Amino acid sequence: MRRRTGLVTAGAAALLWGEWLNRRWSRTLVGSARGGTGSEAVVVLGFRNPQPTANFINRWRVRVGLRSVSADNASDTRVIFSGGAAAGSPATESRLMADYAKSVLAFDATLLLEDRSTTTWENITNVIPMLEDADRIKIASQPAHALKARAYLRRQRPDLAERLVRADDCRPGEWLVGKPLLALYGLWTLRGLRAEERKASM
Repeated sequence: MRRRTGLVTAGAAALLWGEWLNRRWSRTLVGSARGGTGSEAVVVLGFRNPQPTANFINRWRVRVGLRSVSADNASDTRVIFSGGAAAGSPATESRLMADYAKSVLAFDATLLLEDRSTTTWENITNVIPMLEDADRIKIASQPAHALKARAYLRRQRPDLAERLVRADDCRPGEWLVGKPLLALYGLWTLRGLRAEERKASM
């Protein structure tokens, strides 16, 4: 009985830890205003996708990107899908995500494609020309990956990084069981960031 109670307690602690850490990453290196007037750019980062349709990860990232569009400013928002072709795939990640957004989710607002990137650093480098005139910038992916991308934008273009606001990438209870694993993977993938990039908020 004591052992079972200990396992339950440990499991609950792991779930809470995963929820807390993903929420923290979602709110790091972003400003406080999520709504407001002015133009908005939502950048959706692709995940390697060798099959001919968007995979599970890319479908989820598309949904995050679309739900991150400010309801009161949808007409002045551009959604940018970023990602090149995976090895052996004839279609780019950006094209597969855009097709899913239009054909399955019936999204009919402004879509832009960046189809050359193969790394997160390249994602940011290649979308910068599409962000120059945006008043607010959101980056949609898993929280740790989005934080990494925001840190890269901060390194490459600190003036644009000042316009970053939070995407709707972390909702309480969503992916609850998987969040401890996402947290562990996030700690690994963020190991190259500087301490101030992991903690600072603009």
